[in-house]
Amino acid sequence: MGSNINDEKDKQQRAALNAWARLRCTGSIIAGTGFGKSRCGVLACEYILGRIPDAKAIILVPTIQLQEQFAEEFHKWGCGNYLDRVEIMCYQSAYKLQGKEYELVICDEVHLGLSKQYRKFFKNNSYNRLLCMTATIPEDVEYKLELLKMAPKVYEITLDQCVEMGLVSPYEIYCIPLELTFGERLLYDDIHREFVDHKVALGPDAFNLAKVFIKSPQASSEEKYHAAGFYKTIRERKGLVDTASAKVTKFKELVNNNLDKRIITFGGLNAFTDTLAESVDPLAEVYHSKKTLKQRREALRRFKEGEVNVLCSTKALNQGFDIPNANVGIICGLTSKALSMIQRIGRLIRFEEGKIGKIYILYIKNSQEEKWLTNSVRDLSGVKWL
Repeated sequence: MGSNINDEKDKQQRAALNAWARLRCTGSIIAGTGFGKSRCGVLACEYILGRIPDAKAIILVPTIQLQEQFAEEFHKWGCGNYLDRVEIMCYQSAYKLQGKEYELVICDEVHLGLSKQYRKFFKNNSYNRLLCMTATIPEDVEYKLELLKMAPKVYEITLDQCVEMGLVSPYEIYCIPLELTFGERLLYDDIHREFVDHKVALGPDAFNLAKVFIKSPQASSEEKYHAAGFYKTIRERKGLVDTASAKVTKFKELVNNNLDKRIITFGGLNAFTDTLAESVDPLAEVYHSKKTLKQRREALRRFKEGEVNVLCSTKALNQGFDIPNANVGIICGLTSKALSMIQRIGRLIRFEEGKIGKIYILYIKNSQEEKWLTNSVRDLSGVKWL
């Protein structure tokens, strides 16, 4: 079965690259997490650099960890000899480059590289071919239009299509409703009422107007007041549901019920991620942006080698990490973005024979978090509302 999976993956990856080549090697591959987009990037480099002597390529990624992982992919697929002509650089460094010339630019997790600041790379450097890769088309209208303008979609396969074709392991999602304590509910309702007051004052297009008023020197003091209050209450409301005490209790229960599994958790705030790990100490390691690179590497090593069976993260594991033996996910912090959900699920469904990824999503009933969850799983199958 495993060889059949690899054959089918190879077939689909090459179909994606052939579609890219037909469009003069400029376009976007939209493929569910676990499809093997990193290998597509390696094969694209092999295709271009193998045909054009002295040509150079650059691969743009969002994190140092993916920078290192991409280099490993070249060796994994027998293409390490091209690394002397390939730069692998994070978006936050690449946008500062000027006057560079590349035959090929590859943008991995391109949805994270479409800000105006990061797009300076494309204006200030020259290139002939472009490959962009992401799990889904960005939901932000500006980013979506920008991506499709510079790299039209050439191939698309959804997460569920990957499951149906056997390219990744199947998954089950369990949405678990939780209650705020009496005091937490009182505070949440107060914050929500304040949010509504600011939203009404800003008008029907509150989200966009708040952005304008915050930055505009022409905005009145009242407009700035409501814009600042609007964002402040959004943060406070989210912070409260992200750190609800019921989530710690349910998290501990789920960990204790899955002690024979490899568990990855996703929190909403780094401090709460620390709290989750402490609640099941010594079973867990912590992996998030406030940890040093050395600490993150050690946490990942201990998890991969089975010294701990719980890896608690916030957002740092969302993109691109390949941890095949992880099979349970506990999501404690949510956004409304479907892409974030797909990225997280992708950490649990890297193919293994007989594996079924199980994802438990903890959310607060009768809160904005419930609406975010509804939106983020709307296009996914196997969702069970408990």
